[in-house]
Parts: sequence; structure tokens; C-alpha cells
Amino acid sequence: MKAKPLSLPDQNGKQRTLSEFAGKYVVLYFYPKDFTSGCTTEACDFRDASAALRKLDAVVVGISKDTVASHAKFDAKHTLGFTLLSDTDLEVTKRYGAFGTKNMYGKTVEGVKRSTFLIGPDGTVIKEWVGVKVPGHVAAVVAEIERHRSGGQQPPDPGAAPQKKPSKRAAAVKKT
Repeated sequence: MKAKPLSLPDQNGKQRTLSEFAGKYVVLYFYPKDFTSGCTTEACDFRDASAALRKLDAVVVGISKDTVASHAKFDAKHTLGFTLLSDTDLEVTKRYGAFGTKNMYGKTVEGVKRSTFLIGPDGTVIKEWVGVKVPGHVAAVVAEIERHRSGGQQPPDPGAAPQKKPSKRAAAVKKT
């Protein structure tokens, strides 16, 4: 499925589109509100993974209903260094299905559902995460980009011990 087009102002007031990121992986994530605990943690997690994401030829784009001015302050306070888009009327958020009924503190409410869409270099949506739980999410996004870049094969776990080839003696014992 092709990613839905968008045109929204960033934290500097510049109108931005998805097409300007053609040829790169785009991590398009929707979040409820600047300066709230979960949203700040998620943004800072993406910031902290920026070197790994750059190596994978990926860019991060965050979208919320906050204003351009709020995004500028959020970016400056946390030194995020990636694009934040202002969707004050929630038109793009709704088009991506990142708005609707959710459970918040035991109540059913209407609002932004924390969601991430991984868009490939060709503009197709590779994977969607809806109702994201922040802990571990950025690592899952990075792993998915690595998996996709490797042709769908699971990349080796960098923390795993290297696999040793069995010795000739062990191979001979196994045959008997």
C-alpha cells in the first residue's frame, strides 16, 4: 500500500511533504502531545537512535496536533533534531487511522492513537504499529528496517555469542 500523501508545516514553519524523503526509509510516527511523559520519552528514544537510523538511510518524522510554536519549543528543549509536523486539524492523523477510540486511565476517549508507519524508499508502507507502547518501540522499528534491508531475513543478534563451527571430532561423534 502506498503511503498517503501529506503536506504540513514543520517546527520551523516550513511546509513539508513525504515526497521530499523519496529514496529513504521514513519512520512516520503520530503522538498525542508535546511535553507529556510518554511522548517525550518516545521522541527522546528516536533522538537517541538517530545515528543507527541514519546508517540505515532512515529519517524520523513526528506528527501531533500541537502548533508549530509548541513543536519548536519541544525540539529545542530536547534537542530532537528531526522533523516534527503540526496537524492541528488532525486531518492527516485521521487519514492514517491514528485517531479514534482509545482507553486512557480506564476511560474510553477519542484521541490520537500512538502509531508508527514505516515507509520504504519506494513510498510503500512496510509496517504499521498502532497503539504503540513506548518501551522497546524504537528498537523494534530499527530491527524492522534492518530486516527489510536484508531482504526479509532476520539480521543476526549483535548481542548473541558468535556461532562456532563444530570440530571434526564433534561432527564424528554426532554421526555415531
